[in-house]
Amino acid sequence: MLDDLRLLLAHTAADAEREDYVSAVVDANVLGKATRKARELSLRHLATLYALDTANPIFRALRRLWALNEAAQPLLALTVALARDPLLRGSQPFILSLAPGAPVPRDAVEAHLSAAEPDRFSPASLKSFAQNVAGTWTASGHLQGRVRKTRALVQAQPESITLLLFLGYLEGRTGQRLFSSDWMNLMDGSPDELEALANSASHRGLLVFMNAGGVKEVRFPGYLTPEEERIRQEGSHVI
Repeated sequence: MLDDLRLLLAHTAADAEREDYVSAVVDANVLGKATRKARELSLRHLATLYALDTANPIFRALRRLWALNEAAQPLLALTVALARDPLLRGSQPFILSLAPGAPVPRDAVEAHLSAAEPDRFSPASLKSFAQNVAGTWTASGHLQGRVRKTRALVQAQPESITLLLFLGYLEGRTGQRLFSSDWMNLMDGSPDELEALANSASHRGLLVFMNAGGVKEVRFPGYLTPEEERIRQEGSHVI
């Protein structure tokens, strides 16, 4: 839903509350839907994928980074959707395991989705889900092509790596372990390239990144409330 998300965030303030998003979609029809039912359905889908609630720290981070760089928006949107959609997240290992240029036929996506839960989906649902999953990875830049899709390399941005590192931070990771999380696999870059991006993000004030003698420190000032930071620390575990 990248296009709808772009429209919605372009027509709402960065500090908008949940009711502001509801009003924008349902009352103002900023998404240009034909019927009220279609507006409500789009709102429900967007809220499911992105929360649309400033009480959610991941959505706050998305809004904080969103307007800074349009080129980063596809990967930002995908990252948040992966954090909230188990079905989409289940396709991540399959997509990222493919070599650049490798074909990605729909039946291969269907086979991957059905392998995890063989009896869950009807053939029609499986076809629809596979199309949606492939479309999502195409919108993010990991796939290319309209009918015949192939694996592509993502052009990462400082804003993208900021959100990916932040999600690892929410999981309890710190230092070097932030750079080895599954989130970082979303960016097709070498370790040196990822560190260079983190350094660029630090220079832009998106995060704090320090690397001295191979010891890395990454901090996110202002991203979490004191209570959220306390909960994060209590839930931290060694990875």
